[in-house]
Amino acid sequence: MKIGIVGALTCSIGLWAQTPGTLGLTPRTSAADYQAHAEAGTFSIGAEFTGHDVGTSQGTLNTEEYVVVEVGIFGSPEAKLKLSAEDFSLRINGRKAPLPSQSYVLALRSLKDPEWEPPASEQKKSKTSMGGGGGGGQESSGPPPPVKVPIELQRKMAQNVQKSVLPEGDRALPQAGLLFFQYRGKTKGIQSLELIYTGPAGTATLTLQP
Repeated sequence: MKIGIVGALTCSIGLWAQTPGTLGLTPRTSAADYQAHAEAGTFSIGAEFTGHDVGTSQGTLNTEEYVVVEVGIFGSPEAKLKLSAEDFSLRINGRKAPLPSQSYVLALRSLKDPEWEPPASEQKKSKTSMGGGGGGGQESSGPPPPVKVPIELQRKMAQNVQKSVLPEGDRALPQAGLLFFQYRGKTKGIQSLELIYTGPAGTATLTLQP
């Protein structure tokens, strides 16, 4: 079952993407508190791979279309740095071309809330469409109809993600947030991971744990 941002949310997505309301996640004490860390010039970067889980400040969501890295950027007291998700890429299994970071807006369509369950009426309707009864009904050879997710839940998920992505622009450090990379495969097939930073601070490569 896929939870998508559709219909009336299409216009809202554009508005959220343009709204400077991104807060990011609370940075950890230092870059060393992340799964991996490295130096880029006079700055430190920490990162942790969370797979298809999207750890927002309001709880964990998931997506089958993207994998996520939580990143934290640190500097000396009163340091500032121009941040952009485009400065990061992710190399999976040693592939020559790393995956570029994608806008969180693209990931919204595939978001799921693992704690949400469709109403009993929706579940029954889905099972009926699959022809589960023996009363002479014709079984459907196609997939069951998609379950309709309440627009309020879709909006809440989108807002939670928007508030948890890495803030962009000229920012006082430390800053932390989520990065998204399009990857539909299962994480158990990942043998090696490298987060690559190339930006105003310099360059750095962080070896992550799958």
